[in-house]
Amino acid sequence: MEKFFASCPRGLEALLAEDLRAVGVEHLKQTPGGVHFAAEWPACYAINLHSRIATRVLWRVAHGRYAKEDDIYRLALDTAWPQWFTAAQTIRVDVTAVKSPLKSLEFITLRIKDAVCDRFRRETDKRPSVDTRAPDVRIQGFLTAEECTLYVDTSGAPLYQRGLRQKTVEAPLKENLAAGILRLSGWQPGTPLIDPMCGSGTFLVEAAQMALGIAPGAGRDFGFQRLRNFDLPLWKRLLDEAMDAEQPAAFAQIYGSDQSPVAVRAALANLDRAGLLPAVRLASGDVLEIDAPAASGVMVANPPYGERLSELDELATFYPELGSALKRKFAGWNCYLFTADNRLPKLMRLTPSKKTPLFNGAIECRLYEFKMVAGSNRPKSGEAPPPQ
Repeated sequence: MEKFFASCPRGLEALLAEDLRAVGVEHLKQTPGGVHFAAEWPACYAINLHSRIATRVLWRVAHGRYAKEDDIYRLALDTAWPQWFTAAQTIRVDVTAVKSPLKSLEFITLRIKDAVCDRFRRETDKRPSVDTRAPDVRIQGFLTAEECTLYVDTSGAPLYQRGLRQKTVEAPLKENLAAGILRLSGWQPGTPLIDPMCGSGTFLVEAAQMALGIAPGAGRDFGFQRLRNFDLPLWKRLLDEAMDAEQPAAFAQIYGSDQSPVAVRAALANLDRAGLLPAVRLASGDVLEIDAPAASGVMVANPPYGERLSELDELATFYPELGSALKRKFAGWNCYLFTADNRLPKLMRLTPSKKTPLFNGAIECRLYEFKMVAGSNRPKSGEAPPPQ
């Protein structure tokens, strides 16, 4: 049984563990930013293919204690890299650390690269070249205060790159974070879903794929395909099973709108490229003016959050209007707003029934749940507020 680490956006670790269990993984341990697990190669292939939450799946190939840079070089030199790829392939080495006493991660990166090349020279009299942009093989080093772990990346490009996005607008959500928010909302295919600030359509694409049973990795390639131990018949079987489970594109009660025509065109292009356009109804419209498309359902949105003072002032005007519009137009809906602006609930004059901490990259955010009823959502005098 091999050891792996699957990374994900912070806050989504429990959902990633669900994805792992769904492909048969039993031995797993959650940690901030991901899940350690032990499994055979079919599970590694399957999690790359099927997980909407994972960012990368890393295969652990070496682990040891260190006190200085030379200890890490020795660990990498003693690792059997030529068993797993050839000197004709290109490599990239990345290093991350938590509480490491060593001064320079750049120097550690260089030492690991040197050790890999020296091992190849020793065994084959050749060495792999470095390609930082599109390497055949990615090697990841992770340092704690006293230990170093070396991984081979089985994913290649990060898994949120589904191979679908064609057009983007400013600051789009990563696909795995959008998928996690959809899962946290409790939305199920068949329930009406709307994103009234859809931008380039990330929520819409993820929801449509979920509704049609499309594996998120079905349209891309992976790092494990470039390793010597790649099992092509196994991979073809997994891919065929995934393709057979897909449903033909048809309307899935998924709605999107945006007040920006540029954003709507971008969302149209992305849905069309993904073959998902029939599943979604898309329109131009201001979130403050649109009507709910059904009597009940789930709304998800990533409203703007400002960094400059002028933007903050604009949002202080926008949020109360948004709260009023939701009360007026979306009674009966569960609304989920994802933002880094912790002023949002107070300025909307709504009390969230739940708030979930999540990270958008390094930015700490909250997913606020508002169960909309007609009139104010604030507790009346003497009533306890809903649980946080």
